[in-house]
Formats: sequence, C-alpha cells, structure tokens
Amino acid sequence: MEQELRRLAKASQGPVAQNSSQPAVSVIIPVINERRTLSGVIRQAFRIHEKTEVIVVANGSSDETMQLAARLGAKVLRFSETLGHDVGRAVGAREAKGDILLFLDADMVIPVRELRHYVHAVQHGVDIALNQYSGQTSKKQVHRVVEAKHTLNAILGRPDLKGCSLTAIPHAIRRETAGAIGFEQLAVPPKAQAIAVAKGFKVEAVHFVNVARLNPLRKTVRKGDPIGDLILGDHLEAIRWLIAERGSRAGKSDMGRRRDLVR
Repeated sequence: MEQELRRLAKASQGPVAQNSSQPAVSVIIPVINERRTLSGVIRQAFRIHEKTEVIVVANGSSDETMQLAARLGAKVLRFSETLGHDVGRAVGAREAKGDILLFLDADMVIPVRELRHYVHAVQHGVDIALNQYSGQTSKKQVHRVVEAKHTLNAILGRPDLKGCSLTAIPHAIRRETAGAIGFEQLAVPPKAQAIAVAKGFKVEAVHFVNVARLNPLRKTVRKGDPIGDLILGDHLEAIRWLIAERGSRAGKSDMGRRRDLVR
C-alpha cells in the first residue's frame, strides 16, 4: 500500500490551485462527481481556521468537479481512476501540510460550527477526534456494520467508543499521529484505528454529527451489499493485525484455562 500511495501521488495532475502556504489545518475531501454539493463543503472548510488548506482528491470524476474546486481555491489532486473515499483520504493526507488533518465527504455540507469541534479537540491534546455517531442500535436487528464497529472497539479495550469509527466523517487526526500510524493505513480506517489505540494514541469521540440523516440516498444494489462487505472486510483486517501484534487472543486473558491438558 505504501508504494501504491507513492505511485498515485506521482500520477496526480495537481495541484491545480494552492491555498495557505503554511496551513494550520488541512481539510481533505475525496470527490467523485459531487459538483452539486462540493461548493458548500469547500466554503465551510475554508472558514474553519484562518490558515487552512483544502485538498480535493478528484478521482474518477467526469463532471466539472475539478474546475469548481480550483476556482474556489482548493488544491486539487486529480486521478482518472476511481480510488474510493478511503484511499483518496490516504493520498490527501500524505500531501497535506497542516498540523491537523480534517476529513470530510463532498456530498455532505456540514456547518463550520460543527466542524470546529474536531479541530479544537486535536488542538487540545486529542490525537484522533471521532464523530460520536455510533449507528442505530435500538433496532431489533442491528446492521452488521454497526455490530462490527462495536465489536472492534470492544476487542481494542475501548467499549466506551461504542460504534464510533474512522469509517465515519467528520474526523480529525494530528498529522504527526497519522505519520506514526502510517499514511497508507488510512486507506483501511478500522485498521488505522486499531493501530492508533494499540500504540497508545489518544482516540476520543468528541462531537455528534448525524451523518445518517445527512447522507444522500443511493440507488440500491439489486443483489448484495458491496459497501457493507467492504467495511466488514476492513474490520476483519484490523482484527487480523491486532492478533498478529498481540497473539491469538489479541492480548486477552485465557482466564486460567489449562489447554495443555486436552492436547
């Protein structure tokens, strides 16, 4: 993944425009044909801090997304291929210059008053500031992705985080923390979260934004749930990493079992 990120960075045809030369905050926005909402997202992003750079990772876009972003003063990283949001965030993070990295989606216009909570948390000692959104758990049948998020946090010894996850925006990361985790790890958000917790970084859910309400309705897939499958796979990758680091029980006690007696 590290080599792939470097290849993608070289393949970029940006930046198209440059904003703050010494930014305090870098706002990273992956974009695929989001011309309708992108303007609002960028305008709110620039209001977060007086020294802000906005990085738009335009991947696989065929509309006027790139031109619009450039006109609004964003730094544009352009890719003809579709990278997906997570890889786009990893690429943008590597190129960012700010001490604080704030991640948004291009199809959700979130007011700046909400976004500042995440930047403020990092400014005051939090390494990773998560959205307090945990997903719906009051239903009789909880969605499998929500279950996966809760399960991973429990395995990590952070049940207090409930279903809060790097898979949900907005979230902010100290740039130094992202570098220590590995920018390439951001391409698999649950794994990046597991690494951060395992390494002792301060990961906190700091503010609630109801992304389920803001998220636009998508066309349903006739068969299966490819996005859900992808996210579940990411959580399994995170658990695999944790087992490799901490042993077969991921650092959990065997509670006095004498397994040797049945071998």
